[in-house]
Amino acid sequence: MIALRSALFNALFLFSMAVFPWIGLMLPRRMTRPFVRGWTRWVLCWMAAICGMRVRVTGLENIPAGPCIVASKHQSAFDTFVWLTLLPHPVYVMKQELLRLPGWGALARRFGAVGVDRAGGAAALKSMVRQSREFAERDGAQLVIFPEGTRTAPGERVPWQPGVAALASATGLPVVPAATDSGRFWGRRSFAKRPGTITLAILPALPPGLPRAELMRRLEDEVETASAAMLQGSPLPGP
Repeated sequence: MIALRSALFNALFLFSMAVFPWIGLMLPRRMTRPFVRGWTRWVLCWMAAICGMRVRVTGLENIPAGPCIVASKHQSAFDTFVWLTLLPHPVYVMKQELLRLPGWGALARRFGAVGVDRAGGAAALKSMVRQSREFAERDGAQLVIFPEGTRTAPGERVPWQPGVAALASATGLPVVPAATDSGRFWGRRSFAKRPGTITLAILPALPPGLPRAELMRRLEDEVETASAAMLQGSPLPGP
């Protein structure tokens, strides 16, 4: 039954990924954000109705009013779109290759996205910081970044990338850690979509002005600890 449900969901999801961007690009620019949010809500409905996969979000009160940096654990494709429904003005910091995808790349640039050339060294980092700061100052955007730099399996740990610390230092924005167990139900490169409840825990914001090393240490520790607790069925740590 999981295989059949997964096949139906994957077919709908991939079809929407192929068709929806071109529809969105034909709409007036002012309609881009509502259109993309609408697509995201449809995907969440398909997840629940077809796969029995639901979403529990905790800690929404920890998102500051105005611009901030959301530094999220990254286990699944789910993580890349759920923030579209949770934040008033999300702007994703993503690898440059994704902005070259037919349809979605152009739609992401119209919606608001910052591309990172992972092979570009210091120049790429400076460009990422400059673009992100412009979005925050001009639009009051919430910058969504995945410090691991790639999707990881539940329980897997990889070195965190320092871009989030550079971004926090340059913008002076608070950093909001976010933990998840999405990979338990929607794994990376996995055909199967398993029933259950994905938990997304938004943790208290780290204050602006922390030294880079301390910010990275605290951020990684809080996100990894909370994500591990989800896998073990333990209560999440409090503020």
